[in-house]
Amino acid sequence: MSLSDPIGDMLSRIKNAQVRSHRKVSLPSSKFKTKIADVLKSEGYIIDYKVNDDKKPSIEINLKYNSGNPVINTIERVSKPGRRIFSSANSLPKINNGLGIAIVSTPQGVMTDVDARKKKLGGEIICKVF
Repeated sequence: MSLSDPIGDMLSRIKNAQVRSHRKVSLPSSKFKTKIADVLKSEGYIIDYKVNDDKKPSIEINLKYNSGNPVINTIERVSKPGRRIFSSANSLPKINNGLGIAIVSTPQGVMTDVDARKKKLGGEIICKVF
């Protein structure tokens, strides 16, 4: 089965697993999804992730909770396959006055909006996490 938006599928699986209070979520793996999981881990939104290289590679994400509540309050896709959203370094959005992050795909890789502003890089805004 082919998906038209695999990144949107990843974000939906994380959101749905946290609504049901699952500790782990498994999904099909790709390099781009691994980079997004790496940003989520470095920012403290997930505990860890592991890539399983079997016949069908998958990524298993360990979700993070704080006193029973999920750490990720909202995670939503910004740039979709039908409408790509790009931004320059100056006009990158601040999510909830800097409390959340925007994950941006830049020419130097996938990073947060804060890192992209420091490096003066623009790019495609993948999603918002708060």
